[in-house]
Amino acid sequence: MKYSSLRHFIKKVVLLLLVFILPVSLFAVDFGLVTSVFAATDNSRIDKDSKLDPVDFRVDFFPRLSFFTGNNSEMIISAGFSIANEDPNFVPELLRTEFSARFGNSGIRLGRFNYSDPLSFIASGLFDGLQFYNNSMAGRFGAGVWYTGLQYRKQNEITMTKNDEEIFFTPFDFDNFADTYFAPQRMFAALEWSHPSIGELLSLNITGIGQFDFADKDQYNNQYFILKAGIPVNSLLIELGGALEFSQIDDQLNMSYAGLFGFSWMLPTSFSSRLSLTGRIAGSNTSNEDDLFNAFTPITTKYYGNIIKEKMSGLSVISLDYSARLGDTIGMNLNASYFIRDDGKDLSDVPELFARLIWSPVSDVQFNFGGGAAFLSQTDGSVKTEWRVELSAVLSLF
Repeated sequence: MKYSSLRHFIKKVVLLLLVFILPVSLFAVDFGLVTSVFAATDNSRIDKDSKLDPVDFRVDFFPRLSFFTGNNSEMIISAGFSIANEDPNFVPELLRTEFSARFGNSGIRLGRFNYSDPLSFIASGLFDGLQFYNNSMAGRFGAGVWYTGLQYRKQNEITMTKNDEEIFFTPFDFDNFADTYFAPQRMFAALEWSHPSIGELLSLNITGIGQFDFADKDQYNNQYFILKAGIPVNSLLIELGGALEFSQIDDQLNMSYAGLFGFSWMLPTSFSSRLSLTGRIAGSNTSNEDDLFNAFTPITTKYYGNIIKEKMSGLSVISLDYSARLGDTIGMNLNASYFIRDDGKDLSDVPELFARLIWSPVSDVQFNFGGGAAFLSQTDGSVKTEWRVELSAVLSLF
């Protein structure tokens, strides 16, 4: 389908939606717009041999509307339009577009909405799907199914296989919209149970996820079994979690693992502040090809570094984080992370420091300034410093 034909098709769909939506919601629609300006630079951009612009610059527009469709149901529609100084210069996206309804202690969500697994680094982001949940004295039960192939390929970074990587890094072209816009065709389903306070001692979450690949080649299907517990002790929260992955490659069963531990302490200061220590580990390939264990492969890639960009596979990350609200308009965050890779890649034992200052002079305006450096050991024993500085401004109109 050519772009002009696609554009006319979208117009027809929007008009059709308006025919049904406007009569029931004309007097109850909430409109909103979030506009952000982002600029960043680093040493790779100002290097004399770099072919990149010295500054990575982007302007984002996020229009949003919401309305009630009944006493216990709501519709939210949001979109994104990004203008950047690098290809692609302009990309439209359909963002959170969700219908939700509640029936007593139960409810459903339908459309494009956020989902995150208990560990937050297996599947996390906006997905198209359907989710059902029920709250009871025995806990919260949930079941859902999601599909990834209708969203913009960079809305979530899905690079489980070489085929996925080819799709993700293919340049977007309006003239070849269908072949360059969409993410890999994957579907995953989740069953979960959680309880916020078992015996007033701990919270618990148990989740099972099955993932199915619809690609014509290089297929990768797998399942995850996840357990996470939280133990509050006065102003201290202790979190422990783990996951087992089972995958099928060429009719061979493989296993892998991931883990999480964390301590979060609300400090006894006159202003709101928190200190946390978090460790994450994801299994790697072993040297023995006949070994049952393989590299841990998440559905979506989530980075835990501001400078180091590495998938949680064959990687351990230890992070010390301090955040504080210094006043009504100023907040800050200090992060020190240590990356340990054990699969033979160049990245190995890399410390990273990053600081962020947030200023909100009024409730609708926010400025965010961040900067830091990572220190990479070289094969000759020297240390290479990679630094990054970024600034963003956000204006919210509701």
